[in-house]
Amino acid sequence: MELVFVGLGLNDEKGITIKGLEEINSADHVFMETYTSRMPDFNMGHFKSMCGKNVQMINRQCLEEDSGKIILTAAKSGKAVFLVPGDPFIATTHITLRVEAEKLGIKTRVVHGVSIMSAIVSLSGLHNYKFGKTVTVPFADNFSETPYNVVGQNKKLGLHTLCLMDLREAENRYLSINEGINVLLEVEKKKKMGILTERTPALGIARAGSDNPVLKADFVNKLVSYDFGEPPFSLIIPGELHFMEVDALIAFAEAPKEFRGLSK
Repeated sequence: MELVFVGLGLNDEKGITIKGLEEINSADHVFMETYTSRMPDFNMGHFKSMCGKNVQMINRQCLEEDSGKIILTAAKSGKAVFLVPGDPFIATTHITLRVEAEKLGIKTRVVHGVSIMSAIVSLSGLHNYKFGKTVTVPFADNFSETPYNVVGQNKKLGLHTLCLMDLREAENRYLSINEGINVLLEVEKKKKMGILTERTPALGIARAGSDNPVLKADFVNKLVSYDFGEPPFSLIIPGELHFMEVDALIAFAEAPKEFRGLSK
């Protein structure tokens, strides 16, 4: 009776760790979900060749409406491995499943993978300890002022905000960075608190974890029209910037030289 949560990394089948592959090799059942994040270059055929096991795909309904019963049932009779994009619990979606497994007497373990949190720090050069609360910017049909408010709360503390762009994997829909910025600007027009204006510095990141990620830092009025290409997308609204962070944004993300006036 065991359930092992294994992180897949961010981009393709090569992102899994050797430890993760070892867990799959000794598993009786292997499950995988792809609805919490898009892995642009993942090839299931190659992955099955790597691990030598059949992989059963799990959708959002199975986990959120059926409480992951199919996974828990498999774990009750042997060893089940659940494959998750990124690091298994950076997205809080699967915590309920782990808690339920423990309640049922099923031993759980975690094999970590590269997460968006570590990737955006490594790519951007922004300091890890200066990030505040992370927030997801939703599609317009699920409009919320929460992302705007979170950015404001973090800014008061001088902290950076990671804004994840919403996705609906089953519909093949991915909120773009441009759309996410416009959602935040709409709230700014209403509240007029100066939290996100056209002169606010921001950083967009596309396809973190791939061989060719796109990073672009600029002021919002320029960034809102920048073409980031294919998803997945992330947006960072900086708080107070150290001069080394500004140097990194200029070197790694083509930030304009005007950014030098932002550092403290």
